[in-house]
Amino acid sequence: MATVAAALANVPSVGENHKNKKKKLILPAKIREGATVALIAPSSPPTSAKIDKALNNLKAMGFKVLPGQHLRDQKGYLAGSDADRVADIHNAFLDPTIDAIWCVRGGYGCTRILHLLDMDLIRNHPKPLIGYSDITALHIALYQRARLVSFHGQVGGGDMTEFTLRYIQRSLLEGIPGPVTMPPFYQNMRLTPDYEPYVIHPGVAQGPLIGGNLTLLASMIGTDFAPQYKDHLVFMEEIGEAPYRVDRLLTQLIHGSDLREASGIVLGVFSDCIQKGDTPTLTLRECLQDRLAPLGIPVYYGAPFGHISDQCVLPYGVTATMNADEMTLTFASQDK
Repeated sequence: MATVAAALANVPSVGENHKNKKKKLILPAKIREGATVALIAPSSPPTSAKIDKALNNLKAMGFKVLPGQHLRDQKGYLAGSDADRVADIHNAFLDPTIDAIWCVRGGYGCTRILHLLDMDLIRNHPKPLIGYSDITALHIALYQRARLVSFHGQVGGGDMTEFTLRYIQRSLLEGIPGPVTMPPFYQNMRLTPDYEPYVIHPGVAQGPLIGGNLTLLASMIGTDFAPQYKDHLVFMEEIGEAPYRVDRLLTQLIHGSDLREASGIVLGVFSDCIQKGDTPTLTLRECLQDRLAPLGIPVYYGAPFGHISDQCVLPYGVTATMNADEMTLTFASQDK
């Protein structure tokens, strides 16, 4: 899209997850110049400032924005009732004038509404849905039940940096995800323990890409929407969890899911995951090494996604190849 370039310079059984794997994966159409984008809040309530920022962000990219009917609703820590948040999702997929769906923020609430989503409706009206953090739950459900590719990327109310806009342009508008590599500034002005990339276990792996926020992935264990990781590439990110809590979440995934049978794991930036106070602790790096290296599959840390400003866009369910030694992630060519 020229304007973006300018900116750059009913609950089914668990077995249904397996049955749906036989259905063809649907890639939604690319977002066109001047497209109409629905802005929705499926999780926590956004502030007026966050909504205004999202509206400005999307308009600056040349999109027309149609706010969801319940975008400004609030019910305690939720952006309105479960039924109303589902209605905004369904309406966005059904409305023929809407080309894509952008989540304004994450927070909490998506896991409450997964069983209310009409997956046949969504599958029959495929569109790109973009977001991250709590939106992880939506990505998982759409992939497993509707077999729809959605996009793990910056929320509407987030920072649209040059790096982020480049990935939005490439992945959502041009339909060519291309390789995901660490930005040069990871190695210089922004080199902190959070951003420092490193290899946890070497090797090359391939598979459909699934994952998201670590807390969400762990919280879905034992539910009808628990992800299946076997033969998949898994990506994870987290924010604000001390290393012992990251350890607990990973341990739950290792023992409560088939994560051991994943092809490989790509870790994003785990922002502010440090121990507070004088309590004895492992570092985040030691924790990740201790929990994930014994799996014996390729793993590396520091890919550009997570609760950070500079984010790539990850197409959910698309076949990808990771090279842990080179710390790269590439996607198979797609017909979009």
